[in-house]
Amino acid sequence: MEFVADLHIHSKYSRATSKDMDIEHIAEWAKYKGITLMGTGDFTYHLWLEELKCRLEDTGAGLFKYKDVYFMLTAEISSIYSKGGKGHRIHNVICAPSFKTVDKINDTLSRYGNLSSDGRPILGLDAAELARIIFDIDENCMVIPGHIWTPWFSLFGSMSGFDRIEDCFEGQASKIFALETGLSSDPAMNWRLSALDRFALISNSDSHSPSKIGREANIFNCGLSYQEIRETLRTKDRKKFLSTIEFFPEEGKYHFDGHRACGVRFSPRETKAHNNRCPQCGKAVTVGVMNRVEQLADRPEGFVPSDAIPYKNLIPLDEIIAEAKGVGKNSVAVEREYRSLVGRLGTELDILLKIPSEELIKNFPRRVADGIMRARQGKVNIQAGYDGEYGIISLFGPEEKSQEGEKQLSLF
Repeated sequence: MEFVADLHIHSKYSRATSKDMDIEHIAEWAKYKGITLMGTGDFTYHLWLEELKCRLEDTGAGLFKYKDVYFMLTAEISSIYSKGGKGHRIHNVICAPSFKTVDKINDTLSRYGNLSSDGRPILGLDAAELARIIFDIDENCMVIPGHIWTPWFSLFGSMSGFDRIEDCFEGQASKIFALETGLSSDPAMNWRLSALDRFALISNSDSHSPSKIGREANIFNCGLSYQEIRETLRTKDRKKFLSTIEFFPEEGKYHFDGHRACGVRFSPRETKAHNNRCPQCGKAVTVGVMNRVEQLADRPEGFVPSDAIPYKNLIPLDEIIAEAKGVGKNSVAVEREYRSLVGRLGTELDILLKIPSEELIKNFPRRVADGIMRARQGKVNIQAGYDGEYGIISLFGPEEKSQEGEKQLSLF
């Protein structure tokens, strides 16, 4: 069966996370979005694990269920350690097929740090050793390096990572077969590295609030079984792993280089011209994802491997509605319109991907319909994100925005 999966989120027990990131709200928003399978996130946190054990029904196939939404047991581990005379900060997503395995993982990892400090625990544990521990407990687990290009906490991060997967995971590297691209990169950027060809490139929301679920996700056509999903990723089966749903990577908050404190945003070429220094304060700029890809790439921009999994860049529906109405995306008006459209016309992903243009025009406010069609065609303007600031994405030009603003004012 064809379904959408978002395997990396966080619960209400993680820092800077909405109190609504509980089972009920996650399941509710998964239905709005059109997502069948969610990661649980945070299975290392004792209170969340208790809730998962009490609320989720075991399907007998390595997945769990709440109402009509399926869940895979997942957690993110932050490893902070020194290796080869350099400090490293690496995030890894762990997927497990059973609560029995999760209990063993938690028991072992509790010896390396305080699992109760946060939903995403910080451990002074080498990523290679973490992988060895996980695979020794259960070889069916998956260790997936998270948001692999983020500067501060990732496998290839400019501030804390490695240049090669083998340098990070050593003898465990051969057991890792999937990588998470993160919001600031898309598959096309990763295709420029021949060393990544063997990996399934997955995309997840890393959501800290219910409305952000599914902003990036994966589309499968296989059985709703842990083992079948794992095997699909392990073999990079193009018949079963159909595509990924992506942010426009420029919207990610580390796409370009820069210095947030001084409002400086640089392309890789501009960074090089300024010798990696902020022209305002003289400090080093934070080197972002695009620059880091350029450093490690051995292929030209636009190269597509023969076995590449396709992808589609989308803009979340609430952002389209907000821009169409000329209001903030967190406004009551946007939420009201969002719930109305999803309630009448299908899931968010159906609206963004599948409903024909003529149906959009017939059933949607014209400006919202126009925004969806422009997003589908990639007709967007983006100021790239940098140094922790999300990029600004726009579907309508300044003149169109001015006209919409005048319409809004005329309503009062």
